[in-house]
Amino acid sequence: MAEEAPRALIQARDRTLCAFRKDEEHEWKGPFYFIQGADPQLGLMKAFAIGDCSSGGDEWEEELRLTQRAVCAINELNPRPKFFVLCGDLVHGMPGTPWRQAQVRDLKEVLKGISSDIPVVFVSGNHDLGNAPTPETIDDYCQQWGDDYFSFWVGGVFFLVLNSQLYFDASKCPILKQAQDTWLHQQLAVAAEKKCQHAIVFQHIPLFLRNAEEDHDYFNLEQSVRLDLLEKFHKAGIKAVFSGHYHRNAGGSYKDLEMVVSSAIGCQLGEDAHGLRIVVVTAEKILHRYYSLDELSNNGIQEDFLALIKETVSLPDQNIRSNPGRH
Repeated sequence: MAEEAPRALIQARDRTLCAFRKDEEHEWKGPFYFIQGADPQLGLMKAFAIGDCSSGGDEWEEELRLTQRAVCAINELNPRPKFFVLCGDLVHGMPGTPWRQAQVRDLKEVLKGISSDIPVVFVSGNHDLGNAPTPETIDDYCQQWGDDYFSFWVGGVFFLVLNSQLYFDASKCPILKQAQDTWLHQQLAVAAEKKCQHAIVFQHIPLFLRNAEEDHDYFNLEQSVRLDLLEKFHKAGIKAVFSGHYHRNAGGSYKDLEMVVSSAIGCQLGEDAHGLRIVVVTAEKILHRYYSLDELSNNGIQEDFLALIKETVSLPDQNIRSNPGRH
């Protein structure tokens, strides 16, 4: 039996997120913001350091420390973010490997510290499901963290969460891939009705890293799959796709859709710092900025973003930034 999820971990039910009620959230009420994180991936830092990403990873104290810092930074933000979305690779241990259950247990313990008024949205990654997922690995993930794909409404904005591994390699679960395709077709029809202020997608693997025509590799989706999804998203009016997986910041545009790739809370594979992305949603735009954990902990959200949020939130200036000097 899966360990009980922490109080703050809001799980999906019937492919909708129970943290938000559509009848209360389907109308636009003004600007808001949310936090995106990706790849805490407990165990990767040790595995990467010793050059054994397949069998290494028996230590994860540093990732736990970094995730704890992220939790503390999120809790200090005021006004509160509408939610915190974690875009996959929660732990490094693949299904069936040593240390996986201990990594899951320890991550859940840290995430219990997130304030109960900030819902947590989970996105499945390849290390959560396996590079070639099976019905069994997907079921195990769902038992631990909630549905692998679902939708929800917040403040008049329609959000879709996808299992991108089904678009990377569904050879061992083609029926489940078809089920997500059918569901996605229905959800994109909702978005295309234009009754939402914006429509946004979350997934672990980026559609592309820099441009839609780039070559396929481990860090993006195969080109024909990518272009098919991009065109479907564009026709449905999807404004942005947020992902992780790359452990570096990247992104680009396809027509009027933005692909946003956020670096990791955990192990960095490039020159970026451990961090989180702040995403501000206004009536016209979706604006975002990546903050290192140091920046967010010491200085809070920068004033230009706060001004956008404050359009509908009346709070004194001293209450709308993280506490400087906090460790």
